Amino acid sequence: MNSSRLFVLGMLARKGPMHGHQIRRAAQIDRTDMWADVKPGSLYGALHRMEGEGLIEAVRTEQEGRMPARTVYGITEEGRRELHAQRDEALRRVSLPPDPADLALLFTGDMAEQTLGGVLRNRREAYATQLQAMRNMREEVDAYLTDLERMTFQHTLARLETEVAWHDEVLRRLPKLIADDDRHPDRHPDRHPDRHPGRSARPDTPEGDSA
Repeated sequence: MNSSRLFVLGMLARKGPMHGHQIRRAAQIDRTDMWADVKPGSLYGALHRMEGEGLIEAVRTEQEGRMPARTVYGITEEGRRELHAQRDEALRRVSLPPDPADLALLFTGDMAEQTLGGVLRNRREAYATQLQAMRNMREEVDAYLTDLERMTFQHTLARLETEVAWHDEVLRRLPKLIADDDRHPDRHPDRHPDRHPGRSARPDTPEGDSA
């Protein structure tokens, strides 16, 4: 599934012929980079590729004042079939991509608590900033949203709220989490002879007894 294709084809099917600047502007206004994995800067390239594949076609050019002439694109029948395929795949896919930070967190034993705490606070603030930006945007456009569009906003808000809450919980428990991890046998095998690489476990029979 390609989010850029889905966005461009969906916009052309929904609103009719548009030029690249209009499509990019719509993505910027909707902040698709925050909730839909669509980067506005990538859309011009997507347009050219889809035109080459016959999914969209140039229907006319438009020029406003001294601005350069712009090509207006429309969706083709093949493009509609591609739109339906992209949409159906996206609706059927159940995906929560793993966060690499979860893996990295397991290997922070050599980081000072203050350093790790600072990194986690920065991550928390970044998510909180995104959350507030999405809340502000929701308030600004709420009067123009359909109920279905409101639900897509709510989905993104819920995910961001969860990230902020998780970081708050980790930061609150960080000293104990570090202490517990530091006491784990795998962290310092030299403190636990039975777990030390190359060292055999103690025999079950008392020392000096023969087998």
